[in-house]
Amino acid sequence: MDQRPLGAQISHMLKARDVDVIFGIPGVHNVEMYRGIEEAGITHVLARHEQGAGFMADGYARATGKPGVAYVITGPGLCNTMTPLGQAYSDSVPVLAISSCLDETSAKRGQLHQMLDQAGAARTVCDWSEEVRSSTAAYQLIDRAFAEFEGARKRSKHIQVPIALAGSLADAAPAPFDAPIIPQASHDQLYKAIELLLTAQKPIFVFGGGAAGAADVVGDLMRMSGAASFTSYAGRGVVPIGTALNFGAALARGDSADIFAQADLVIAIGTELAEVDLWRDELGHTCKMIRVDLDPSVLAQGKPDDLLIQGDAESFLRAMAIAIPARIDDRDPCWDAELVANMRARWRSEVDAERPYIVPICDALQAMLPDDVMVYSDMTQFAYVAKEVWDMPRAGHWHHPYGFGTLGYALPAAIGGKIGLGAQPVVAIAGDYGFQYTLQELGVAVELGLSLPIILWDNGKLKEIEDAMVRSQIAPNAVIAQNPDFCKLAEAYGAASAHPASLKDLARDMKKALAHQGPTLIYVTPEILGA
Repeated sequence: MDQRPLGAQISHMLKARDVDVIFGIPGVHNVEMYRGIEEAGITHVLARHEQGAGFMADGYARATGKPGVAYVITGPGLCNTMTPLGQAYSDSVPVLAISSCLDETSAKRGQLHQMLDQAGAARTVCDWSEEVRSSTAAYQLIDRAFAEFEGARKRSKHIQVPIALAGSLADAAPAPFDAPIIPQASHDQLYKAIELLLTAQKPIFVFGGGAAGAADVVGDLMRMSGAASFTSYAGRGVVPIGTALNFGAALARGDSADIFAQADLVIAIGTELAEVDLWRDELGHTCKMIRVDLDPSVLAQGKPDDLLIQGDAESFLRAMAIAIPARIDDRDPCWDAELVANMRARWRSEVDAERPYIVPICDALQAMLPDDVMVYSDMTQFAYVAKEVWDMPRAGHWHHPYGFGTLGYALPAAIGGKIGLGAQPVVAIAGDYGFQYTLQELGVAVELGLSLPIILWDNGKLKEIEDAMVRSQIAPNAVIAQNPDFCKLAEAYGAASAHPASLKDLARDMKKALAHQGPTLIYVTPEILGA
């Protein structure tokens, strides 16, 4: 047998499973994991902080559809990665963190990086977290992670390898096995769904991020069925821009519940309908629902009369688009297009009033960026506005920390995305406060020469928190921090910078940034509109 230290064998195993990039930081505890990386032909990206490594793995996974892998050390290294692991869990992203761990913790105290229960800590933010005790267990758990990434809802996983075991000789990992079959709707379920859809008088679809793979058939499906639609924030781009009966990404608008109250059938495809989608307890419908999702825990939220289908959203939608024409010609619209247009216009005005200055900048950026751009945004008011008013021409091209809601996501995730996509344009959008959580990852983007525009929205405060305090009749407190000169800070890292004074300047600077071989920080304030 071809024996190598287990750390090296794991790298070769990952390469055999199509892993080309690992994000991480080496330390004295996980050096054996680094023995085989170059020999296996894997590129390692050195993050400046383990949180950045985790977010890069997340961004890479969202951009490519392949699992993102991070190598981190025992104790603080893993703890620093737990925020990205929690984000990946919330947003259904396939991220695998492999960390070292101490060989023995029950009888020893005061060891370097020691934790009371390292695997248990990671288990609170991952689908699962396990310690391996043999090379066989390591291989089985890695293959389990990849099988679940392929055949079930994608969630973050953590595997920890004891230090001595990582350096011990091990036989090679087994060859990759065939990917598991994704659950599919049965023929009976499919035809029952079609019957319900075509007999409904006011059907309405809700498309989530899980439906992104079928975006090319959704426009035809809307026309054939006459149904209206909403998308979740993650589902933007699933419904073609300009579709007359699409209400847009407006589920969080309070009176969208009134629209659902008028429906006689709701078809929710690949969406959790979570609190961060609705910002209320109920969707608002009183009718039957068809719900299609890979996750049985999501289906368990259904009501007794609902049609609940555990299956792949893309396959279900493609099957519907094929089967419906055999049963009926295109239906007349089931909803009033003027009503839809008026509601969209009203909601857009509400968004503009709630968070001034941002809508015109979003419009300008949308007009100037290429259709295939992939955007990564942070927890910032700019992104909150954009998620509601920025129509995406392609599905799965806007990535945001929706569920866990962590600050500092955009920059490192965009770096991971850019590494995965190569020449395809990628843009990061961050606020002045959140940017400072992970700004050190600018060094990675400079080091790798990544063409990456970074839009930094600076309104001089934690404006969203200030607004929440005011609404709660609390005198604003701790919402203003001393900011650095962001342009000089970017330049200190070796990045380019720009501070456009107008939307025309912004277009010029963005064009230049997209062509620049390296990151460019584009510093934007409300003054760009003459505010």
